[in-house]
Amino acid sequence: MVFRQLDRNHHLESAMTTICNSDSNIDAECNAYNAAFHELGLSWVWDTGLYASAVAGADDRTGLRNYLARHQSHLLSAHDADFLVEAIIAAKERCHAQLNAAGCNPAAYIDWSALQQRQIGA
Repeated sequence: MVFRQLDRNHHLESAMTTICNSDSNIDAECNAYNAAFHELGLSWVWDTGLYASAVAGADDRTGLRNYLARHQSHLLSAHDADFLVEAIIAAKERCHAQLNAAGCNPAAYIDWSALQQRQIGA
């Protein structure tokens, strides 16, 4: 996996377009998770629906374990589930803090799929 810090050099500002009118806490959590996935080199993008189904009434760690088992089970043959969950949670918390420190609205719409696209020469 490629680990990279989320910063302005990864086109975060250009990906932020409009403010969502839906539940800002859910949007902020999605952004933090998507930033963590991006930082960890995972090509996953969660929208609010996938986030809600992944954590559906569970705590973050249980929700992530369930998501890994259902949607990314191939990773569990190479990595311990607890290791992956803890790496994602730590990156999520770090990215959420970075978004806040940069003065970003943590619930702003960010086109994470555009950020995940490979760029020639990048």
